[in-house]
Amino acid sequence: MRVKCVICDTIQQLEDDLPLAKKLRNRPIHTYMCNSCSTRIADNTKRRLATGKFRFFRTSSKFDEEF
Repeated sequence: MRVKCVICDTIQQLEDDLPLAKKLRNRPIHTYMCNSCSTRIADNTKRRLATGKFRFFRTSSKFDEEF
């Protein structure tokens, strides 16, 4: 299965029997993000959390206080 990264538009090949390929095939609302974009976003989020000015708005305030 050919997939395209949402952020950087690189095209990659996934095995047809992988769970991710099945999820993308059966639910078109789900999008694919390559590993390099995923790690870059995770690193940037960790840096924002380290500043102390970044909050997760989808969680409860009790969860935010643990960080």
